[in-house]
Amino acid sequence: MKILVMGGTRFVGRPLVQQLQDAGHALTLFTRGKNPVPAGVEHLCGDRSTAEGLSALAGRQFDVIVDSSGRTVADSRSVVEVTGAPSHRFVYVSSAGVYADSELWPLSETSPTDPESRHSGKLDTEAWLTAEKIPFTSFRPTYIVGAGNYNPVESWFFDRIVHGRPVPLPGDGSTITQLGHVNDLATAMALSIGVDAATNRIYNCSSVQGISFRGLVAAAARACGKDPASVEIRSFDPSSLDKKARKAFPLRMAHFLTDIHRVQRELAWTPHYDVERSLVDSYSNDYAKRMPTSPDFSSDDQLLAL
Repeated sequence: MKILVMGGTRFVGRPLVQQLQDAGHALTLFTRGKNPVPAGVEHLCGDRSTAEGLSALAGRQFDVIVDSSGRTVADSRSVVEVTGAPSHRFVYVSSAGVYADSELWPLSETSPTDPESRHSGKLDTEAWLTAEKIPFTSFRPTYIVGAGNYNPVESWFFDRIVHGRPVPLPGDGSTITQLGHVNDLATAMALSIGVDAATNRIYNCSSVQGISFRGLVAAAARACGKDPASVEIRSFDPSSLDKKARKAFPLRMAHFLTDIHRVQRELAWTPHYDVERSLVDSYSNDYAKRMPTSPDFSSDDQLLAL
C-alpha cells in the first residue's frame, strides 16, 4: 500500500517505519527535516502547521495515512484537506489520557472520557474522523517507554537511581500505573492496517499488567543494575497537587490502568515486552548510551517539602 507517515523519524515513528518497510509498503515520510530518514523511503520536507508547509503533499493521494504526531483536529484535518481522505485507513495515535477519572479499573475503550483533559485534541480528532466517515484506527496508549523516548518517563527514575538520589513518590507508592513499549505499539499499528475488523475501532494499547510506583522503582533499579534495596524512596503528600500533573513527578498521581483485551483479540496481538523487559531495553539501548552527567533535581526539593 501507499502509506504517508506524518513524522516517522522520532520515537514511535522509527520502529513503525521499519515494520512497514519490512512488510513491503511504499512509504512517504513527511517531516521537518531535522532527523535522518531511513533509506528506501520517499521524504517530503515541510512544516505541517502551515498551509505552505503542507504544499509538498498537494496532488498526492494515499491508501493509508499514519499520524503519530497530530495533537489537534486541525493538525490531522489540514493533512486530509490537501491529500484527500485515505482510501483504506487513517491510523492515529491518541492517548489513554483522554479518559475521565474513575473508580472502576481497568478502563475500557467505552469508559467515560474527559473533554477537559490536556489530550482533548486527540479525543476531538477521533470524533472528527467518525463524523467525516473517514475509515480509521486509533490507539490509546498509556505511558510509552523505550529507546528514543523524549518524554521524561523512565529516564526520570533512571536519573535518580543512577546518581544515588532519593526517589520521591506520592503517598505510600501503591498507586498503580501502566507502561507500554514503543515497539509493541508500533507492531499493533502495523498489524491494524491489514485487519478489516480494525476499521473504525479505538484500541487501548499497553502492557498486560499494571505496576505500583514502588514496583516501578524496583524494576528501574534492576534495569540499572542496582539492588532495589539500595534505592531510597521518600514519600511526599500529593494532596496539594493536581493528580494529573506531570511536572515535578512524571506520572499522574492516580491509578492509570487500561484493559487491552480488545486489541489482543481483534489484532491477534500481544505485547512482547512486560515492564521489566521494557525498562531493561530502554536503559541498555538508550539511557546508558547518553547518560546525563548532571540532571536537574531542583524540583525534588519542592516535592519532598510537601
